[in-house]
Amino acid sequence: MARPRGIEDAAILRAAVEVMGRVGPAGLTLAAVAREVGLVPGTLVQRFGSKRGLLLALADRSAQDAIEPAGRVRASYESALGALEALTVESAAVMATPESFANHLAFLCMDLNDPELYERALAVHRARKRAIEALLAEAAEAGELQVGTDLAALAGTVQAITAGAGLTWALEREGALEQRLRQELHAVLSPHIQPQHGHNPEES
Repeated sequence: MARPRGIEDAAILRAAVEVMGRVGPAGLTLAAVAREVGLVPGTLVQRFGSKRGLLLALADRSAQDAIEPAGRVRASYESALGALEALTVESAAVMATPESFANHLAFLCMDLNDPELYERALAVHRARKRAIEALLAEAAEAGELQVGTDLAALAGTVQAITAGAGLTWALEREGALEQRLRQELHAVLSPHIQPQHGHNPEES
């Protein structure tokens, strides 16, 4: 069947992410996404087949694109640690409110119970860890990190605090998630940073 002309799949998938953050799993429908992008639901049925098909397409795109932000963000920063901070903040940009965080977390819980979605979620997780490790390795080579820093372990901790800080912030509801992430990342990195390369998240 010929694909309808007009809005590209990438735009539809970005719209789906926005809708997911607003309505959660129960409220996500092809009709809701279609309204977001100004299409009729039948167009999305032709492209994705069903809501599950849309979620699988989004998961596939996320897995493919997981490494791209690191290169783009890195090009904007002289410091690899500065790029890591920006990447950490960007990774949570779609969860700017406690409600949207809760809704995206609900989708992740769905992924963990669905073999096909879990496989893709794990691929995204691993790709992001590789990106973090690459930035930490670059920081170590540039002398930003202390000699002997266990980069793989530190990358795992960075990923863990990204998830944990979001959950803590959603519960406490104090300040902005972006600032909370910067503070927690600084706390994790500071013992490993060479003194002359001290980094203050308040200055980012």
